[in-house]
Amino acid sequence: MQKLALFDLDGTLADRQSALSDAVTGLCQTHGLSPDAEQWLRTELADRANATDFARLQEAFDLEVPAAQLWQEYVSLMASAVTCRPKVLEGLARLRAAAWTIGIVTNGASDIQRAKITAAGLADLVDGIAVSGDLEIRKPDRRLFDLAATRCGTNLVGGGWMTGDNPAGDIGGGRKAGLRTIWLRGRPWPDDLLPADHTVDAVTDAINILLETE
Repeated sequence: MQKLALFDLDGTLADRQSALSDAVTGLCQTHGLSPDAEQWLRTELADRANATDFARLQEAFDLEVPAAQLWQEYVSLMASAVTCRPKVLEGLARLRAAAWTIGIVTNGASDIQRAKITAAGLADLVDGIAVSGDLEIRKPDRRLFDLAATRCGTNLVGGGWMTGDNPAGDIGGGRKAGLRTIWLRGRPWPDDLLPADHTVDAVTDAINILLETE
């Protein structure tokens, strides 16, 4: 099996939830948005966000600020708030030193996901990035895993690994793409989904498993 390691971004490599809370608070304070608008944002953006969410926000609360401006401000706030733990960055550097090819495969809008990857210090530690917004497809669609492998300069024929926190998207999708899988425990596990090859409590544990894999 080739040494290809694909990782999910949000909830796996980076802490999206804390960044989301900070970004929404900052945006609402800047524009004096009502508590109802703030709660709407927290609910609607809980799992993902894109520019159309802010068009709906503007319409729902009759805001004067252009939706495109709100979106770009949110992207900037998310990028400035997102974090990746130093031990995770160190682990990825160890993988690269051990001749692993590393990719990120993530659902989301291309601009915000790439901004987060750069801001979190991940861009220089990975060989390729595939974002669902690039092709308007989402995990578990195999084509997104194919794109990630291609952008890493390889393909899925030789196999590899997928690590993520989403059972269906990351683990189910990774398995359908012919990859071995590592699940970052947290979300409820569907009854009809076969277990991952490994289950861990932290992405650093997943990195250690990969480093021990021949």
